[in-house]
Amino acid sequence: MRTARTTDTSNLNWRKSSHSGNGHECVEISDDLIDSDGLVPVRDSKNPSGPKVVFTETAWSAFVHSGYARKFTA
Repeated sequence: MRTARTTDTSNLNWRKSSHSGNGHECVEISDDLIDSDGLVPVRDSKNPSGPKVVFTETAWSAFVHSGYARKFTA
């Protein structure tokens, strides 16, 4: 069974995802943990101090290429 692990996202550098749409559906990602941990933190650009979701690189890629991602960026 997998257990959740805590990832510190307080000092990351954020950029707008190239998969974000224009307008109100923007997400920001950080590349800071990709090389060291293989993780892609994601946050809502309108609420940068709000919750973050941390994907593995594989899960982020699958999300971006899924119909769900197109739904959010259309």
